[in-house]
Amino acid sequence: MKILYDHQIFTWQDYGGISRYFYEIMNQFSRDREIDFRLALRYSQNEHLHQQPQLNRFWTRRNNFFSDSHFFTRVQRGIHINALNHVFNNQQESIQRLKEQDFDVFHPTYYNPYFLKYLQTKPYVLTVYDMIHELFADMLKGDDTTAIQKKKVIECAVKIIAISENTKTDIIHFYDIDPKKIEVIPLATSLQMNTTDSVLTLPQKYILFVGNRGAYKNFAFFINSISAFLCEEKDLYVICAGGGVFSVDEMHLLNDLKVKTKVLCYPILNDTTLSCLYRKAVLFVFPSLYEGFGIPVLEAFSCGCPVAASNCSSLPEVGDDAVSYFNPNNSDSIQQVVEDIVHNDSLRDSLRKRGYQRLKLFSWEKTALATKNVYDNLLSQ
Repeated sequence: MKILYDHQIFTWQDYGGISRYFYEIMNQFSRDREIDFRLALRYSQNEHLHQQPQLNRFWTRRNNFFSDSHFFTRVQRGIHINALNHVFNNQQESIQRLKEQDFDVFHPTYYNPYFLKYLQTKPYVLTVYDMIHELFADMLKGDDTTAIQKKKVIECAVKIIAISENTKTDIIHFYDIDPKKIEVIPLATSLQMNTTDSVLTLPQKYILFVGNRGAYKNFAFFINSISAFLCEEKDLYVICAGGGVFSVDEMHLLNDLKVKTKVLCYPILNDTTLSCLYRKAVLFVFPSLYEGFGIPVLEAFSCGCPVAASNCSSLPEVGDDAVSYFNPNNSDSIQQVVEDIVHNDSLRDSLRKRGYQRLKLFSWEKTALATKNVYDNLLSQ
């Protein structure tokens, strides 16, 4: 069985959930003799691919300059090629592979419909991650065309993979797709408990917030909700890991709430750093208004970090009884749940134990096997 993956997410994303998902799938398939897959890609600075250079042999690179095993390092150290050329060359590589037709199933990594006119009679499977662009269109940039592109590729796909039951429900709601066309395949995490301390200097007691903070991630509302509690608890801090430096608006907000010195911004240098941040946190908080799946919940479980999260979208589906939930639109609800966890040692211990148990239900091996079954069933029709 020959599977072709395209360039899209590995062109645009240096680090993140979607590229991690495809990387993990390919990593599992690289050990499966029944699957022959190729990633149509010439140039990438994606950190996940960089971590596993043995996947190099599955690239369909045509530029001899990058034929050696030091490809990632050389790109990251500043090969002076215009970024737009990367995009063009990567897409041309995908188009060339599509034209050759040497595959059984095509699996695009994002929603650009460029590939539709090159497929001929070959089927394609589409993974849909969430309905953020449909639900929060007013929070996104005005020129964002993702929802338009997504609609087209959803309607033309032979089979759709949804990463949660909640996402499947949303797909049906927005696009009136036959439920039989959609297969739910949960994600997982490869982050593991690491007892190596990070090079970062961390406060003794902190709440952890991971990733982007804008729009539906609900960071501003969360900080507003716990600001009084932060001021009362002199030794308690909030660490924002990843997501970039604070914006001007965020700095104004923290200053107005008088918590500027209590809310810190740290980079995620690597998985060791991330693991350490989870492991040493009093709790991980996930106040997002919407998530297609919510891998950070599983990351926290893997590192023994208690989780407080929103009671909406896919998060209860992923966390089940191993999470303390709050209403992300209610300040009192957020503050009460956070206070309960911070002040209650036995509750934190209970959440840790339940988190470890819940984590056992998820693995990339299961995700890859279920994905392989989708391909098999498609080809047997």
